[in-house]
Amino acid sequence: MRARDLGITIGTGRPGPRNAITDVAGVRVGMCTLVRGDGPLRPGEGPVRTGVTMVLPHADGIWDTPVFAGSHRLNGNGEVTGLEWVRESGTLSSPIGLTNSHSVGVVRDAIAAIQARERPRGQLFWAIPVVGETWDGVLNDVNGFHLGASDAWDAYAAADDGPVAEGNVGGGTGMTCHGFKGGTGTSSRRVDEESGGWTVGVLVQANHGRRGRLTVNGAPVGREIDADVVPLPAPPELRPGGVPAEGGGSVIVVVATDAPLLPHQCDRLAQRAMLGIARTGGTGEHSSGDFAVAFATGNRLRASDYGAVLPLTQPVTMLSDAHIDPLFDAAVEATEEAVVNALVAARTMTGRDGVVAHGLPHDRLVKALDGYGLRTAERARS
Repeated sequence: MRARDLGITIGTGRPGPRNAITDVAGVRVGMCTLVRGDGPLRPGEGPVRTGVTMVLPHADGIWDTPVFAGSHRLNGNGEVTGLEWVRESGTLSSPIGLTNSHSVGVVRDAIAAIQARERPRGQLFWAIPVVGETWDGVLNDVNGFHLGASDAWDAYAAADDGPVAEGNVGGGTGMTCHGFKGGTGTSSRRVDEESGGWTVGVLVQANHGRRGRLTVNGAPVGREIDADVVPLPAPPELRPGGVPAEGGGSVIVVVATDAPLLPHQCDRLAQRAMLGIARTGGTGEHSSGDFAVAFATGNRLRASDYGAVLPLTQPVTMLSDAHIDPLFDAAVEATEEAVVNALVAARTMTGRDGVVAHGLPHDRLVKALDGYGLRTAERARS
């Protein structure tokens, strides 16, 4: 189930055929989901509610055919490995992994091992993988370190360019968002042919936000479906009478486009994605790690490796900044819809110690939007 299945149209732009990040030609997504056990938290044993997501920019070997890339930080209480090299070089030369906060290292090492396997035997190289995280400890035995290298390898092997699963899957398995069950979401937009006909695709791992700030199409959904209607997930250490600390989660946004952007333009695109987070009520709270990584496949580069002889220059194409606004609009709308899709797709999940993260109830969501006349963008403008 997705937002558009409920008649909810976000913005005015036109989605791609899958309304997913894989609408950008060549982009592939793979996931591994781990759900095991119930009952009290026993560190190292479970319950387990976690996973890993892999985003591959193209099928031509990202290791030695990097793409231009950029990033943006709304609030830095989180981690995305490899960003310093993205900033320094302006390129992305690895898949992007997404997982829980305490599994970043194992996913990073797995990507390095995958690169070692796929490169020619004996070739010298260094690996600086890009891996982002959000914290799933409300539902998951996050200190049990249940995610292994084999799970990251499975996610990588599962990557394809078809429809992308959403909700309680991959790195989003144990995540919550605006006090509801959150997780993985995706969306895309195609700009008009006169603006280049480019595609912008977004994938989010949504684990952020306060209930009262949740906004869908401008409607104050979080106030209409407050904690008295649908309870917040409350860990036992806050019971009895404790109030969960809201807004302390994180969100990772991956933005892909086939437009021929340069690194500084990718930075700008990543920045606009955070406006989509803001439109759903995210504010980048002090304890939230909110990052966006954007890459553009419109230029393919040949990376230097030991023993390779490269030409002195490599030709690239640049989209004129005077024509970049449609891509900005697309990134904002696709990010907003990806968050809503994550919430709509996510199902109620019971995690460690019986903590329940309730799915956003579809009937109440539709009722709230209809009450404000805001289920579709067209109605919002009328």
